[in-house]
Amino acid sequence: MDNLSLPPKLIKGAESISELKQSIYSNNVSRPLIIMDAFLAQSPLNIHKKVKNILLEANIESELFTNFSGEPTTEHINKALESLRKFHADSIIAIGGGSAIDISKSVSLFGTTPNIAWSKIAESSYLEKLPLIAVPTTAGTGSEATGITVVSDIELGIKLNPGHSHLIPNVAILDPKLTISLPNHLSAFTGLDALTHAIEAYVSNQANPLTDSYALSAIRIISKSLPEVYKNGANIQARENMLLASHYAGIAFFNSSTNLAHAAGRSLGNQFKIPHGLSVAVLLPFVMKFGLNSSQERYRDIAIALGANPNLNDTELAEESIKIVESYNDNFEVWQHFSKYINTRNEFKNSTEKLIEDALSGNGIKTNRKIPTHRDIETLFTSIEEKIIN
Repeated sequence: MDNLSLPPKLIKGAESISELKQSIYSNNVSRPLIIMDAFLAQSPLNIHKKVKNILLEANIESELFTNFSGEPTTEHINKALESLRKFHADSIIAIGGGSAIDISKSVSLFGTTPNIAWSKIAESSYLEKLPLIAVPTTAGTGSEATGITVVSDIELGIKLNPGHSHLIPNVAILDPKLTISLPNHLSAFTGLDALTHAIEAYVSNQANPLTDSYALSAIRIISKSLPEVYKNGANIQARENMLLASHYAGIAFFNSSTNLAHAAGRSLGNQFKIPHGLSVAVLLPFVMKFGLNSSQERYRDIAIALGANPNLNDTELAEESIKIVESYNDNFEVWQHFSKYINTRNEFKNSTEKLIEDALSGNGIKTNRKIPTHRDIETLFTSIEEKIIN
């Protein structure tokens, strides 16, 4: 039996952020805490003012929380919970990238279920949370479509990433105007993260016909829209398409899982403080080569979704999927940006063993159709070293 969990309501289009007030009403709440990336509440963007005005038009009082930076931590969540309680908020509006939305998921849960242990979240049959409205300002993480929250536990020094379908936001609002200010290289990295979500969801051993539909749709949209966004970031329709593709990819991977590119990419990003989208983009073509023989028909489908000539045979198409992804990394200057984070070849080489251990201990290893060994992951990192680091 195939199952699919996704947000109950999706709103998209330019100025769709104006639907915040109706979304508050429809969830029968009236005092939202707005959790927003700090730079969005600063000049020249000042998105918080627009949001506050939209809510005030409907006589909805709100409180703003921006006291966080970087990846979400338990400290960020505790501070946000203090704001929630002081304001007596009854709902959450998350505006920003994956960090803002991940923090918001945790706050919405602990705001009404304060005593639940992190370890019990995934295994619970039911989770009660405050209504959550998610408004992404990047087209990449797809966090507004998932029930996963990634948080670093400050006291234990470990990363937590519990997932549960009841943590999926109640409403997702995709407003392309909120993504226009993102520079072209960051638009590329986040877009390639969405592409990796979709490709890995499609080749996951947990994939099913329902997730396949969302994954392939996301790949098709990205192949047409990401190059245009990179070239012309003011193209509202292309921006809107990328938000939708990221959303579809989020649905796909939440229900079928990512795999090796994300397991190794998280390790790489943590070690060298590399943006997540850039880390997985660097790894994706090498991971595709590793899994090619075990998933040739699926990589054939991916190639066609990416725009390859469907008249090629299966082997040629599977190989073409990798060539197209490599061309994205070339055209979007992925390799050049990645090299800026690595000081020397020896620094990378000396970190290889830790990178391998971290990758093997993370989520996404067992969902590969071909399970990687220590040696396989070592080969991945060696390939990166040989290609990128001078």
